Amino acid sequence: MSSPTGPASGLPVRMPRPRQPGRHRRPEPLVAPDGAPALVLAVPGIPSAATRSLAEEVVSIARSELPGLDARIGYLDGDDEEFPTLRAVLAHAAEERTARYEQALAAGVEAKEPDGPVAVVVPLLAGPDSALLRRVRQAVMDSRVAAELTDVLGPHPLLAEGLHVRLSEAGLARADRARLFTVATAADGIILASVGGDEAVQAAGITGMLLAARLAVPVMAAALDQDGAIASVAEQLRASGSEQLALAPYLIGPEIEEGLLEAAASEVDCTTAEALGAYPAIGKLALAKYTTALGIAPQQPQGTPVH
Repeated sequence: MSSPTGPASGLPVRMPRPRQPGRHRRPEPLVAPDGAPALVLAVPGIPSAATRSLAEEVVSIARSELPGLDARIGYLDGDDEEFPTLRAVLAHAAEERTARYEQALAAGVEAKEPDGPVAVVVPLLAGPDSALLRRVRQAVMDSRVAAELTDVLGPHPLLAEGLHVRLSEAGLARADRARLFTVATAADGIILASVGGDEAVQAAGITGMLLAARLAVPVMAAALDQDGAIASVAEQLRASGSEQLALAPYLIGPEIEEGLLEAAASEVDCTTAEALGAYPAIGKLALAKYTTALGIAPQQPQGTPVH
């Protein structure tokens, strides 16, 4: 028989830890609201197993940051079999939302008729690419689904952090300026490669300034998809004293035409780092675009401090 103070056996009782009062109290973890729109990642480029793996890792990171998130992947050049198109994914999300509502009514459950966007579409792009974004908008329109389209992921300090990491992984930059060691192959000039024309170059240049502050070397942006642009920037960097150049793709990966990056690096005789890929910041930024669109984000994710 137990008493108000514990069991009669005298066994210890584990009491719940009281909530910490005041401004040092831990914030409640953010969870996806009931009935929240789906986050649909719009993936450019020709679909492949590698592209799918990258996209799945990005949405996995987003889900881990926001429990209960309905995250899906739609491909601009999908086939609606192995790789569902963005249009099909949006239409399916709308059908599922309507079906849930009708099932609730049939079961006698009081339910609010769904309203607002069915999905928030987040382009898997580090910088603006007007041609690809036009296709994303067209796919959303063709789906006839109420969906909100967000901006691309950059520019953002977390992308500068990701570029720094990719350069250090390739042996082209020190991982931490505070550590007293040198990298024999470290670049003394960085070409930040983008696709999407002049607008993309301007956006990459903003992240490039953040990267230059991290590396303490000159960084200049150039368009991979403009003839002679990479070579022109390489010439400017060498004229200003840089001898060992490196190409840093301001790109996530699927949007790059096969062989384009390697051809550019060969043209200017420099080494290239890997694209950003599924760097953890990509998933966090995709989620930040989603939560900001819904008004449930307290703040954007912050980059790590520059050493």
